[in-house]
Amino acid sequence: MRALRGATTVEANDAEAILAATAELLSALAQENRVGSADLVSAVFTVTTDLDAAFPAAAARRLGWDLAMLCATEIPVPGALAHCIRVLLHAELPDGARPRHVYLRGATGLRPDLAYE
Repeated sequence: MRALRGATTVEANDAEAILAATAELLSALAQENRVGSADLVSAVFTVTTDLDAAFPAAAARRLGWDLAMLCATEIPVPGALAHCIRVLLHAELPDGARPRHVYLRGATGLRPDLAYE
């Protein structure tokens, strides 16, 4: 089992925006790591304190993912990136595969070396 990290941002605290951005992030992580829903074990989602309009895990459910999930709020560190959604996925990867982490939108500044194109 391997851990896959990813993050994205949204423009505003809007439920559909949160769900759409989370679905985009999860789809990119699955595609980059060549995993399907049967390969996924669990997901831990965090959001910054300015996002409370929707649970990011709902996006995974919409994608048909049936796994253990948890949503949490990040600690409000001064100067931290706003409107940010992060995920830590635990998945079975193909033999010899290295995890590919995905950072989208405004979250690319967190890890420019892992920005998804």
